[in-house]
Amino acid sequence: MELTEKEKFRYFTLQKGFEGEIEFDKMAESILEERYIINDLLLEVNNSYFQIDTLIISQDIIHLLDIKNYEGDCYLEGDKLFSVTTNREYKNPIIQLKRSATLLRQLLQNLKLNYLVEPSVIFINPEFTLYQAPMDQPIILPTQVKHFIRSFSKIPSRLNDHHNKLAQTLLSLHKIQNPHTNLPEYYYDQLQKGIYCNSCYSYLVYRNNKSYFCKNCGRQEAVGVAILRNIKEFELLFPEERLTTESIYGWCNTDISRKTLMRILREHYTVHGNARRTYYK
Repeated sequence: MELTEKEKFRYFTLQKGFEGEIEFDKMAESILEERYIINDLLLEVNNSYFQIDTLIISQDIIHLLDIKNYEGDCYLEGDKLFSVTTNREYKNPIIQLKRSATLLRQLLQNLKLNYLVEPSVIFINPEFTLYQAPMDQPIILPTQVKHFIRSFSKIPSRLNDHHNKLAQTLLSLHKIQNPHTNLPEYYYDQLQKGIYCNSCYSYLVYRNNKSYFCKNCGRQEAVGVAILRNIKEFELLFPEERLTTESIYGWCNTDISRKTLMRILREHYTVHGNARRTYYK
């Protein structure tokens, strides 16, 4: 769908942040000592929601990490963060991090769990520079990230049943949906239908036997995988709508027969109803 400029900015900000989290996750795979690493936790305490990008549970400490994928030159002035080139003010991640750390401590207290919480803001992008960064703040700059990761492997950590219980409890408290999430309104008729490339998101795809090929970037994807991907997106966007052969036929808008779509649905979903009222869950 066509997004407004404000929606586009929000979308690219979210996408950039997600890419930064993925990059940090890859780096964290090198940690050798015993630790639980939990990503993307959404928790609630005392009617306040807070999100945690990465939580690392070690033997004696919980590391609460906020991953930022900022680019360019910024500077701190008091508790405010500004761009050097545009002088635009950004949200200060340190303030957000301290709030999350306070709420996590409150949650642990409510659960009668006694753990030390150490928060850090990780600036993951090597093309980011932060001027006037105070040394007494929980900031990990791009040049410090690798050293920060390596430091975990240098500190012994042995986990027991108490740590496992903590991890399982936090996972059980994870909220699926943030009530404060502000998504743009969308309707079925306004959305572009069809199979698009899962790599560059172009709709310039064509089918050759059992695969789709992208004319824009050359990416290849099996027909069944692409169709299943579109089915899952239909479910996500329209959870109240029933999955039927016709609804997916219209949503995929491709040269695939209804018979093929029915086969894919039957392979991955359970059939309900009968005859023309058949739907899938």
